[in-house]
Amino acid sequence: MKDAHQNIIYVGKAKKLKNRVSSYFNGAHDYKTTKLVQEVVDFDYIVTKSEKEALLLEINLIKDYDPKYNIMFTDNSYYPYLMLTKEKYPRLEIVREVKDKKNHYFGPFPDATAARDIYKLLNRLYPLRKCRHLPNKTCLYYSLNQCLGPCILPIEAHVYEKIAADITKFIKGDTKELLKELQEKMQLESEQLHFEKAMEYRDLIKHIQHVTAKQNVQFNDATDRDIIGYYVDKGYLSIQLFFMRQGKLLARDINLVPAYGEIEEDIIDFIFHYYQKNTYPKELLVPENLDTSMLEEMLECKIIKPMKGNKAQLVRMACDNAREVLQQKFDLMEKNEAATVGVMKQLGQLLGIETPHTIELFDNSNIQGAYAVAGMVCYKDGKPSKKDYRKFKIKTVDGPDDYASMKEVIYRRYYRLMMENRPLPDMIIVDGGKGQIKSAKEVIDALGLPICICGLAKDDKHATALLLNDQGESIIIDRQSPLFFLLTRMQDEVHRYAISFHKQVRGKSLFASILDEVEGIGPKRRKALLKHFDSVKKMKEASIEELSEVLPKEVAKNLYEVLQRH
Repeated sequence: MKDAHQNIIYVGKAKKLKNRVSSYFNGAHDYKTTKLVQEVVDFDYIVTKSEKEALLLEINLIKDYDPKYNIMFTDNSYYPYLMLTKEKYPRLEIVREVKDKKNHYFGPFPDATAARDIYKLLNRLYPLRKCRHLPNKTCLYYSLNQCLGPCILPIEAHVYEKIAADITKFIKGDTKELLKELQEKMQLESEQLHFEKAMEYRDLIKHIQHVTAKQNVQFNDATDRDIIGYYVDKGYLSIQLFFMRQGKLLARDINLVPAYGEIEEDIIDFIFHYYQKNTYPKELLVPENLDTSMLEEMLECKIIKPMKGNKAQLVRMACDNAREVLQQKFDLMEKNEAATVGVMKQLGQLLGIETPHTIELFDNSNIQGAYAVAGMVCYKDGKPSKKDYRKFKIKTVDGPDDYASMKEVIYRRYYRLMMENRPLPDMIIVDGGKGQIKSAKEVIDALGLPICICGLAKDDKHATALLLNDQGESIIIDRQSPLFFLLTRMQDEVHRYAISFHKQVRGKSLFASILDEVEGIGPKRRKALLKHFDSVKKMKEASIEELSEVLPKEVAKNLYEVLQRH
């Protein structure tokens, strides 16, 4: 589905397209669907051979186009896994996504800290390879007996197979043998009066006990399973996942997604999407009213719909949590709506225009006309859209002429959007007063664009003071209102962005001007120096010998003398 600017705002699938699309435009709808329908002006469709193909295509299209009504109100996070690579000499890594299922994955873990603690501990206990690429010589880990040194030594495959089996036992909570072995070593070192070594073993034992206790919540079962519960209200679907590993409840994952089609179909879509990126458990528990025939065809695990007993209680608990989280999100959404979209509506009413959904703000920065630049930031529905930020170097203006600089930047920005037939903003806000507004308005009028223009003026203390319309007239705004606070944040953001770009350009120019004084340094050597030393400060701290690593000896000596003078 597309809006008036031909932006894709929603991607969905349906068995019967006519029924699905018609349902959006007939009868009463909840708040979310009403907003979607108000923006839709066109749609395209693609026919697939099966529902499974449609699911895969939907995943790819959402990734490519990032439609706002597909991602709105989504709050799912990916928990960390420990990955033991399936290589000749395996490594242990912390990952967030299950990409290559040939590797062995452990988890998910309840938080990143627990995963990192176990990762560090396992690398101390077992001499796995640490290097991503095998070097030509041994490293410090080999000297510390934390690596077997496969870079220089032939290691038999069964050695790493034994390590992998021990790691699997450890993560599953079977640490009795390991702890017994460490306690015997601690006792032996203590009897031989090697107290420092004995203390190391003691601390290691305590750390193992702490880490294994930290990652598990006891539950009377010994099976890996995921539990799914859901709740629907006001057009949103809340899905709650519980993760059980070795009968222990490890973590949960909250997912809030728009519910556009049949609820059962949306849940199946979500489950399928989720296990595209995550490992399968041995069992998947789902509510009894869910049709699992399609899931059984697509998923590589046993699907159970418990009717009674402990498993049914787990599913009910997941559903109860889903309801609770959805209510909390509604409360939060109402506050966010008031602080963003509600504020934009208020701004439009004050200026006598339709609600401005996209606003672009401009600010100039220079020192007496030198190193003149401008920055543009973009806000969509009251939130910064950093991918749309832009930087400009002033090209046609000599000296400190803020009005001419504003004209140049506004012209370059919107002439290019016109030539590329790209969407225009609803409003432009310039940092400044009547002069800057007039300069911007002259360009926009000359281009014949229907864009509202206003300005934000500052007081003597350089704080946001006034909102001015396109005629330079002051718009009265309560200084304690959310609108005033948002405008202040927007003005501060564009000022910060322009200033940071100005400093960057000025720093590079100063660097170039210093090197221009040195005979024998051209663009190629200048680039090599910057790549090697990063900054003039580091270059100034370098000796002639260090400069000679990049430059000929005589040129390095000349550069050293120039840098010391500066």
